[in-house]
Amino acid sequence: MELRQLHYFLAVVEEANFTRAAARLHLAQPGVSAQIRQLERELGQPLLDRSGRTVTTTAVGEAVLPFARATLAAVEGMRRTVDEFTGLVRGQVTVGLVSGAAADEFDVAAVLADFHDDHPQVEISLTEDTSERMLAALRGGELDLAVIGLADDEPPQGVGLQVLVDVPLVAAMAPDDPLLTAPGGRTALPLAALAGRPLISLPRGTGLRGVLERACTEAGFRPRVAFEAAAPQVLAQLAARGLGVAVLPELPAGAAAGLGLRTLPLTEPDLRGRVALAWPADGPAAPAAGALLARMRKAFPAVGAPAPYGRMGP
Repeated sequence: MELRQLHYFLAVVEEANFTRAAARLHLAQPGVSAQIRQLERELGQPLLDRSGRTVTTTAVGEAVLPFARATLAAVEGMRRTVDEFTGLVRGQVTVGLVSGAAADEFDVAAVLADFHDDHPQVEISLTEDTSERMLAALRGGELDLAVIGLADDEPPQGVGLQVLVDVPLVAAMAPDDPLLTAPGGRTALPLAALAGRPLISLPRGTGLRGVLERACTEAGFRPRVAFEAAAPQVLAQLAARGLGVAVLPELPAGAAAGLGLRTLPLTEPDLRGRVALAWPADGPAAPAAGALLARMRKAFPAVGAPAPYGRMGP
């Protein structure tokens, strides 16, 4: 009996399909089937029922499944123990990144590249997604860490956080937008002034969109989002062409004018955009993930948040 046979057996059970299991293992399907048949011959009993549309475990297969999992977990534990003594980090780390966050202040690619140079035996996977789905993936163990947008004033349950960005949200519009014409000029814009106006926003499921929708609901109206884009730069370009009012994080001095925009802080209530590094509340499951988390926390320092949380977690 070989460890790889147990690994293949678990993959087929979890995928309920030989073809999907082979793709997940980056192997040819006949090779996976052959190894599992060899395991069944050595045990003297069939472990998988192949007669239906999906592959299921036989009674014997179901009985030995916990032992297969425990064996592989024990081997991984042995490797982690040895790695702790030798200082070697290996394994796989899955990182999530909210759409639009790969900006200069979050040069995630550089951090991952430097980490890989230092730990070439760590396989790193990076994916972009909405904050809502990444929070669910962190809680479910599908992600080791993620850069997410925060939609609520209260921290999400089941994760540790380090807030990286905490800035006011502004309304950005073309210089001839009627919202700018008010007696004495405007220095801020009440959120209620956006009722009925075509808005330009990040997609549903992002932190900024969640902040906007929650605040509008509390103000008694539903936001009329006419355009969505994953990149804040695209939102700014759409607003500059007069297609609506973009809700964006506060822009650096002079940046709005360079984009052909005027911006006003949103008030009543004051809205803030927060981006955070997040990880499972119990900490990363593997040493490799823990090492990368430490590297990212150092590379992207926490910022103070006036309400009601800033730095959280170990």
